[in-house]
Amino acid sequence: MPVKLRLEIMKNPWATYLFMRIGLFVGLLVILLLLNIDQFLAAILAAILSMAISLLFFNRQRNALSTAIYSRIENRKKNGEPDADSDHENDLLDNAGN
Repeated sequence: MPVKLRLEIMKNPWATYLFMRIGLFVGLLVILLLLNIDQFLAAILAAILSMAISLLFFNRQRNALSTAIYSRIENRKKNGEPDADSDHENDLLDNAGN
């Protein structure tokens, strides 16, 4: 992977948080499977442990992701980009009165 592409991915809070969560889950799953824990139980334990660890230690990445989501929504509102869900709801409300 070229260095420039790697740096772009690390700047993207979506990619950073996603890869960290998936990496943590896969790492825990591999460790649990190497300990000869049943596959189904290992997957459930890895999911629970990775969620707990990410809630405790990935605050900065989660805050960056929520800021990116908020900024994107605000930019759409400011630029007047249409929201398909809102348009659909408005059409339903307009037709409900008929």
